[in-house]
Amino acid sequence: MARGRGAPESEELTVHYRKIHGYRRAYRMAGDVDDGRSAIVLLHGVGDSSESWIPVMAELAKTHRVLAPDFLGHGNSDKPRADYSAAAFANGVRDLMDVLDIDRATVVGHSLGGGIAAQVAYQYPYKVERLVLVDAGGVGRDVSPLLRIATVPFSELFVPLIHTPPGRLVTRIGIALLKVIGHDLGRDADELARVLAALPEDGAFDAFTRTLRAVVDWRGQVVTLKDRVYLAEHIPVAVMWGEHDGIIPVEHADQLQTTLPHARVSIFEDSGHFPHHTDAQRFTAELLDFIATTEPSIFDSEAFKSQLRGISRVPTPAA
Repeated sequence: MARGRGAPESEELTVHYRKIHGYRRAYRMAGDVDDGRSAIVLLHGVGDSSESWIPVMAELAKTHRVLAPDFLGHGNSDKPRADYSAAAFANGVRDLMDVLDIDRATVVGHSLGGGIAAQVAYQYPYKVERLVLVDAGGVGRDVSPLLRIATVPFSELFVPLIHTPPGRLVTRIGIALLKVIGHDLGRDADELARVLAALPEDGAFDAFTRTLRAVVDWRGQVVTLKDRVYLAEHIPVAVMWGEHDGIIPVEHADQLQTTLPHARVSIFEDSGHFPHHTDAQRFTAELLDFIATTEPSIFDSEAFKSQLRGISRVPTPAA
């Protein structure tokens, strides 16, 4: 989805490209790379791009090296017919970090990117110093009915109608109505409108559909991070959530706090699904404070193996 309200795009935050496994990967990078500063990796949501992080990147880059990639199939990255699963996105994050010589980082994920951030922590725990989940996917089944509808068979045939003159009119009326009635989705109406506007371009909608169907069906979210999140017990975790999130309900933040009692949970009372847009100053302040007041995780392969063995042990059935 689009950058924050009125946020300027500096020359430092323009898009760069690297070709990995034959596909062009787009990313934004900010911060000095030569002074040994720690890194922050920012992961966007479905249908979004690195542009979503522009409101906070400049401030974070004053003290950290900051990387915000466009997932494959999103933003300015290539959009092939490819694997758009959570595991594949995590692979892409790992590969880009390695190509750019980022050995370890605080990994921040918004929406789908939250689920991907957790997946990176599971697949490549040695890459993750801290984990920050922002209105994250993969916590519970609940998700907006709009996303459920978008996963039903042949939904891709109807989305182009949104971009006909009648479709654009209906969309504008619907967005205005959401604001008027005070629906939580109305708080993020501008971002939702921009996503819809970009979907048909350059294969973006096909990638969007494949990505969404990998994590959501008509009954809600399919993937869950809670079955493996015990592996993050040794990683400092922060959870940030908009109280009026109309996409993924704020109750999921409570579920995370129950699952990860050591997590630092912060609720943005006036925000919807995009707290890093609606209150960028608070978001950056809390993220920087979290980094400054926690020690980075140190990966212990033996402890990791012990955790897996402990949770996987099955009693031998009696004869």
